[in-house]
Amino acid sequence: MAQIPKLSETTPDDYARLGMKSGLEIHQQLATRKKLFCRCPVVRPYVEEYDAEILRHMRPTLSELGEYDGTALMEFKTKKEIIYQIRNETVCTYEMDDTPPFELNQEALDIALEVTMLLGCNLVSEVHIARKQYLDGSIPTGFQRTTILGVDGSIPYKDRRIGIRQLGLEEDACREVSDVGHLRTYRTDRLGFALIESVTYPDMRTPQEVAEVAQILRWLARSTGKMHTGIGAGRQDVNVSIEGGRRVEIKGVSRIRAIPLLVHNEAFRQAALLEIKAELERRGITAASFRADVSNVTELVAGTQYYPIAKALRDKLEARAVVLRGFRGILTWRTQPETTFAKEISDRVRVIACLTRLPNIAHSDQEGETLSSTEWTRIKKATRAGDTDTVVLVWGDRRDVETGAGEIALRAREAIEGVPNETRQALPDGTNGFERILPGPDRMYPDTDLPPLAVTEERIERIRATMAERPWDRAARYEGLGLSRETAGLMSRAPERFLFDRLAGAKAYPPRAIAGLLLGRARHLRRRGALPRFDDERFAETVAAAAAAKAPVEALLALVEKTCGAEGLEPAAAIAALDIKQPARAKKEIAAFLEKIERPAIERAKLERHVMGLVMEKFRGALPGKTIAEIVSAFAG
Repeated sequence: MAQIPKLSETTPDDYARLGMKSGLEIHQQLATRKKLFCRCPVVRPYVEEYDAEILRHMRPTLSELGEYDGTALMEFKTKKEIIYQIRNETVCTYEMDDTPPFELNQEALDIALEVTMLLGCNLVSEVHIARKQYLDGSIPTGFQRTTILGVDGSIPYKDRRIGIRQLGLEEDACREVSDVGHLRTYRTDRLGFALIESVTYPDMRTPQEVAEVAQILRWLARSTGKMHTGIGAGRQDVNVSIEGGRRVEIKGVSRIRAIPLLVHNEAFRQAALLEIKAELERRGITAASFRADVSNVTELVAGTQYYPIAKALRDKLEARAVVLRGFRGILTWRTQPETTFAKEISDRVRVIACLTRLPNIAHSDQEGETLSSTEWTRIKKATRAGDTDTVVLVWGDRRDVETGAGEIALRAREAIEGVPNETRQALPDGTNGFERILPGPDRMYPDTDLPPLAVTEERIERIRATMAERPWDRAARYEGLGLSRETAGLMSRAPERFLFDRLAGAKAYPPRAIAGLLLGRARHLRRRGALPRFDDERFAETVAAAAAAKAPVEALLALVEKTCGAEGLEPAAAIAALDIKQPARAKKEIAAFLEKIERPAIERAKLERHVMGLVMEKFRGALPGKTIAEIVSAFAG
């Protein structure tokens, strides 16, 4: 692909021509007091201190069908040493797989069932715990305990519905601290937190739709008021495929606004890989005819001035050449913005051979500084590379460089098939990189430590009785109260929505005015730290006192500043301090004030603005702003 089109210039019809479809897996931490399968406390925010380190090595195990999962075998090839940094306060012997699990956290189960019901899923009659292999080390036991609570739900989106495949309840994994060479380090502060996973069907057809649906699912979960918020509390995995491609999972997208560019670039990456497949077919390269020959070229590059290889040889490392027969020009094929197919190979070498110092490969089609032309000629001659071949160099210690050479050949062979099933890492620039082979069903097997748990009708009815209102239902109700569609949408998912319901129900002031105050100036002042005494009860008391004093709605903000600000006045004292007046008295005082104002010789519009500022400074909140403006206009006329 000569050039990847820009996201802003790509239309829905362009994605339709690609046959793009996308689905989501939304992970959200539940705000429980204890972890999911032990009684350790849930501590947030995370802390960086730890009390001890534990070293582990991971090995794959057979599934119930006697088969190994491909991802587990790939992780085993990396030969990683895993370090866990643990705090005594938040980790026990369960997380380290030294004792069996406790019973499933019932608080977590109730919250997860509530979200399952909000999604309209069909509930399971029994909860069965399964084990899902994780050989990347993110869970010390080597597996995650997980369960499915409901299937086949849906949510409204524009003029259609988005299908929900399932909702699961599972334990969270560790936080990765570093991953260099054969050493990967994790911190266990979030390990074992209760986590829900909402999985959609691949019903989204544009990158923007994916982000918008992710927001709806985020708002739905948070509507319960029982979710953690903040960095790391919610994460999205995005599945993308196009016609002729395969499902690729972009893992761990932490910010929803990053989704559109990631989806866009992945769709066109797959299109580029299919173009490479077609080009290889045109060249007559098939799985049967594919050839990749590996040679030890350490001595041939011994005198090179190319720094990465020269340094490797000074460190007593070795170099290998992989000749990809018939691949000339393929590695320079554009796959993502500023990215070529060579990075597909480099990523595999980095992840699986653990050759993490970049660059970790060089190839004979590469532009820019690598080996000299004389050195490339010498290598091609020694390896019998022809004019249609590409030579790829890789360097490292003997074990890693041999693994790396094998991965180069393997990834080149996969190009014949087009798009491999992969889990890929979201990168900050909106592109993605290889993380691991996409896991298959072979990594799942039943957990024998925990018995099934019945989901009783009594439990379901108890949860339904206090179930949160769906955001779209709440928004419709707010529109019925007179809020605009935009304001109703904002309030339906705002933390202030419960306070708004309380105040709107009192009918002391118009709901539109209350919503404007909560979402506007009051929120701005809170974010600035100007309302340190703000809480729902104090705000509601202030509004009730204002209503009793028949204060105009314009006086509410000033009163809230007095009661919830640094002064911390009681509502009655705040009303007295502001000298809230009856309308007739206020009009007389404003008229008297205007008589004392000197009228500068300026045009009327400027005079009105000048006088309005003087009046509002002294009488803000005494009368509705519109009434004051009319008085000032009459004065200026």
